[in-house]
Amino acid sequence: MNTRRGFLKSAGLMLAGSSLYPLLSRAEEVGSAFVAKPIGIQLFTVFEPMNQDPKGTLKQIAAIGYKEIESAFSSRGGYYGFKPKEFKAIVEDLGMKWRSHHALGAPFKPRPGMKMPLGKDGKPMTFPPSLNLKENYQQLADEAAEAGLNYLVCASTPVATMEEIKSSIEVFQKAAEASKKAGVQFAYHNHATEFDPVEGGKTPYEVILSQTSPDLVKMELDLAWATKAGKDPVAIFKEHPGRFPIWHIKDIKSDLKTITEVGNGVVDFKKAFSAAKIAGLKYFFVEQDLAPSMDNVKISFDHLSKILA
Repeated sequence: MNTRRGFLKSAGLMLAGSSLYPLLSRAEEVGSAFVAKPIGIQLFTVFEPMNQDPKGTLKQIAAIGYKEIESAFSSRGGYYGFKPKEFKAIVEDLGMKWRSHHALGAPFKPRPGMKMPLGKDGKPMTFPPSLNLKENYQQLADEAAEAGLNYLVCASTPVATMEEIKSSIEVFQKAAEASKKAGVQFAYHNHATEFDPVEGGKTPYEVILSQTSPDLVKMELDLAWATKAGKDPVAIFKEHPGRFPIWHIKDIKSDLKTITEVGNGVVDFKKAFSAAKIAGLKYFFVEQDLAPSMDNVKISFDHLSKILA
């Protein structure tokens, strides 16, 4: 299911958090008890509600128990229609912390035959022009710093060919250096496509990991997309210890196509969290692409709380 990848390319998302996430206890033991709070959420989960009523939606998220926010692009433009400091104030007034925000790696270009997702009116959604790392990396880094965030995350970037991968890595280098100067950590978020071999038999993920600095470019592993690609997150963490400070806690059904609530799919979250210390985990964000309702958002929170109890 490429909903998020294709849909994410419809605009931009930006950056990330500040204070350090409390370390998980007994992190090396599979099935052990974890200090699971605070639990975060990626706002792409509630894309439509955030477009309609950002403040009201955030209030509902806070009431469920979420304490961390990773923002996404919005049809309102900017940060759900707000400036960085304004959005931060709204989030913090509700007792939460804005930790991360996604940005596209390059300007959005619809793929041949690509259909835009439909809004509640049944019409294809349209989006205002959004910032991207290729053209606007300095502004994105500066706004991340302005908001007091720690992570500027590339949500999606072209990786279908070695030429595209090379171009994306050049963008990462510039964005990561600008981010570091601004006091922000740069990171890259994956989809399943990054694990598909390209020329020479190597995967985009392998190339990105090997040709970028572990200090400048951290990774945000999406557990569902890694699982879809047949990869073991724990094995990835062990191969690159300390490089995965942020994760997407996403679940996928056994068909490896249908994204579902956390705990209702096949992703082995306990196993992944057993390697949290090895990965260098600081923050994690629940995500269900375009969740049907706030009930789904609560189900994920409740299930994850039990998984980490």
